[in-house]
Amino acid sequence: MTRPLRIDIEGGWYHVTARGIERRTIFEDRRDHEHFLELLAELPERYGVEIHAYALMGNHYHLLIRTPGANASAALQWVNVSYSLWFNRRRGRVGHVFQGRFGSTLLDGEGAWVLNASAYIHLNPIHTAAEGLDKRSKGAEAVGLTAVDSEMAKRRLQRLHRYVWSSYGAYVGYRSRPAWLTTEELWTRAGGMAAYRRWLHAYVTRGVLPEGYEDGFARLARGSREFLEGLKRRVVSTSREQPTRRELASCVSLEQVVGVVEQIKGERWEDFRDRYGDEGRDLVLYLARRRSGRPLREIAERLGVGDYKAVSQAIRRFEYSLRDHPTRRQLVRDALARMTNVET
Repeated sequence: MTRPLRIDIEGGWYHVTARGIERRTIFEDRRDHEHFLELLAELPERYGVEIHAYALMGNHYHLLIRTPGANASAALQWVNVSYSLWFNRRRGRVGHVFQGRFGSTLLDGEGAWVLNASAYIHLNPIHTAAEGLDKRSKGAEAVGLTAVDSEMAKRRLQRLHRYVWSSYGAYVGYRSRPAWLTTEELWTRAGGMAAYRRWLHAYVTRGVLPEGYEDGFARLARGSREFLEGLKRRVVSTSREQPTRRELASCVSLEQVVGVVEQIKGERWEDFRDRYGDEGRDLVLYLARRRSGRPLREIAERLGVGDYKAVSQAIRRFEYSLRDHPTRRQLVRDALARMTNVET
């Protein structure tokens, strides 16, 4: 089966979702939810990704993100791999957690497309038959076949207020906003927090989907005709690069990372592992964190480089250095190219 096309755009807005394999539950208890949010909290610093909205829904999740660095594929692949490894270790299980790769819809940054995506995400907890908002019921309400009385609307709002695993509460002022969640952009577009709350609640009482989502979620892109036409031209011009980008997004082992850097340096890992500030040592740690899906503590223990805090500092130091050192950026590209050839 052909993999979904990925379009990484600088400054791109994406509505992202991923579902558990065979529609199985991927968030079984409070700790599962908390750990996934901990991973999301790392995205702004690790990848420069802005998180504008989220909803964790038992067997799937929704995110609204913006990617100044054109790296949605790498960022979300890291989240899914990291969570899957943690989820399986916690339960002593093996196998896939998510149903294939994540799905993403590229959104037109102009107009109301981004705002409507946030509404769709925030209303997910009440898109159920119990609330009269399953697919069939929503269609009936939308054409006036079903009345939405005040009690039903009140019940829907209460359920939204009680649901703690989405960014809804932070947006409407019922809960504190985590530092990693960006809310100002959507508030500004809506005319402020109060205006956003009123606008969102209007969908609750009307019982309809936000404009542009009448046909559901799955779509490569949503936007104006001009936006979609420009995207078509971009896809045609970059389609040949897609296989390479997909290969670079896959996960590798720590041993493969070390082996690649050993080839580049012409030295054994044991010979430069303990050299503080060594370019090759920091490259190993940087690539291990980016490509292995392993947590910092495990990387530190398995590679024998001290504690995870030291690893984090070395990675951050190396990342900062890439901005001003084109030779190091080329070194990373060389390592990634070699890594592609050793993946299985």
